[in-house]
Amino acid sequence: MTLVMNDRDVIDRIFSHIDNKTTDVGESVWREPVENYGSQERFDAEIALLRRLPVPFCPSAALPEKGSFVARTAAGTPLVVVRGDDGIVRAFRNSCRHRGMAVADGTGCTRAFVCPYHSWTYGLDGNLKYIPGADGFPGLDQATHGLVAVTAEERGGLIFVTQEDPVSNGALDAFPEFFQPEQDMFSQTEHLDEANWKLIAETSMEGYHIKSLHNRTFYPYGLDNINVVENFGTNSRIIFPFRRINKLRDIPREERHINGMATYVYQLFPNAHMSMLSSHTQLIILEPISPTETRTVVYRVRNLKADGTPVDLDVAERDAEFVKSSGIEEDREAARAIQVGLATNANSHFTFGHYEKAIVHFHENLDAHLAKLA
Repeated sequence: MTLVMNDRDVIDRIFSHIDNKTTDVGESVWREPVENYGSQERFDAEIALLRRLPVPFCPSAALPEKGSFVARTAAGTPLVVVRGDDGIVRAFRNSCRHRGMAVADGTGCTRAFVCPYHSWTYGLDGNLKYIPGADGFPGLDQATHGLVAVTAEERGGLIFVTQEDPVSNGALDAFPEFFQPEQDMFSQTEHLDEANWKLIAETSMEGYHIKSLHNRTFYPYGLDNINVVENFGTNSRIIFPFRRINKLRDIPREERHINGMATYVYQLFPNAHMSMLSSHTQLIILEPISPTETRTVVYRVRNLKADGTPVDLDVAERDAEFVKSSGIEEDREAARAIQVGLATNANSHFTFGHYEKAIVHFHENLDAHLAKLA
């Protein structure tokens, strides 16, 4: 099944938009109640949903070898994801079965998980392997005291985690291949913002704001409200062309390549997006902390050159620094400002119009999925 257009068709669509001063538009308008960005009840329902959907946790490149692990909190739950001795990725609740302390912290590579409190030791498969002074725990069945597993699935170069019984396959119903095995991760960062997670998500789903918000950063290289927007499954792809794409007009169609000529942003329902930039790709995961606070986790992976090898590290790092220090900061500030503005009670709802097709698609799916929990 073809999920989205191929690169040459995308280039044709962009040229048509440039020539006709048009852009991809949606067919409907969405009115989102402002209370949904601050309500504790709504927040609790969204956290419950995040636990019952396959949600991206990290790229496969974050677990490059046997014993590689990533431990962090997802949808309010401390988890650890690890590549086992058999190469299979597994996920567990990050809590010792003795007294509940976390058995892993941050990222690294290990042969076993040892609880720092009393040294109960677990294999990479989660099984309890060793209890110091085991005689002090008569009758304890080690076989039933392994780390508690949650569902992990490796797909398209990403690791998805589902914490509880799923209400749907979410992003996995329609999912393209993203990463090649040759690509490696070169950076992981986190930051906190005083803004609802949806306000941050919405900044990456439309190009209507590029000229206004990014007038001195992205806009000098980009175009004003010219995007290709494709919905597939619960997900969307939003394409942001650069002005230099016009250089491809003099190249035969079959020889055109879009790399470096546009940014592909995949909105992975509900709380992640993938930005494919000139020299690197970012996986951005929004972890809601409260109705008004969000932790953003960013994984950066090097893109491949034409010969199939990763781009030079310094090139990827420069690419990442430009994106981080310019447009991304402006998006974060916009989301924070909107959160503050909610207190004015000026709006009962936000109106998302035809230029915000992917945002409408997102809210339609979010409401439909939340209804399944009611």
